[in-house]
Amino acid sequence: MIAERYRALARAVDDELRRCGRSPGSVSIVGVSKRQPVERIEAAIACGLDDIGENYVQEAREKFPSLPPVRKHFIGHVQTNKAKIVAQLFDVVQSVDRIEAGEALARAARGLGKAMPVLLQVNVSPAERFGCPPGEAARLAESLRGLEGLRLDGVMAIGPMTADESELRRAFELAAKTFALVGGSTLSIGMSGDWPQAVRAGSTMIRIGTALFGGRGST
Repeated sequence: MIAERYRALARAVDDELRRCGRSPGSVSIVGVSKRQPVERIEAAIACGLDDIGENYVQEAREKFPSLPPVRKHFIGHVQTNKAKIVAQLFDVVQSVDRIEAGEALARAARGLGKAMPVLLQVNVSPAERFGCPPGEAARLAESLRGLEGLRLDGVMAIGPMTADESELRRAFELAAKTFALVGGSTLSIGMSGDWPQAVRAGSTMIRIGTALFGGRGST
């Protein structure tokens, strides 16, 4: 059941934080609700989930009107021609990896009279298609901070698809070092298969899909 998974995950995250000498409750959980039915998302929110993440604009547009109040994160690739609808639907954009995306979001946010919180997506995995190279992140961050309508809050990265502990540690440590250069309050690293390693590296936000909602067709 969703409630049991959510409670177990929250306990496990707090246990890992204690082992790291960090404060319980210092890591936020974003429920990745991609391709999940509204009923499961509602069940997780009812258990205390405050944040959900979606990859696709069309899916978000269909789901969001049915959901209780919750903070909505866009975690998919930002296409400049969809910046306006992204700014309308979402509260946070985690995946800004180039100045053109930032400029499009900033224009859209200004048109809505809002300041859009964003994260700079950094590429720390050779297999990942998107993300700013770590060596260019500080310069991109400076440019994003100069855009009226945006508020840069930190860094997001996707870890490598591997069970190799040393490779995961290297990737997440690189993300954490980049976060230290970029600044902000949010380091969004860690997903269902690698969140403990991310927490050890300093993550303040993990993005959880399968470990919370299960696969499609499960309960």
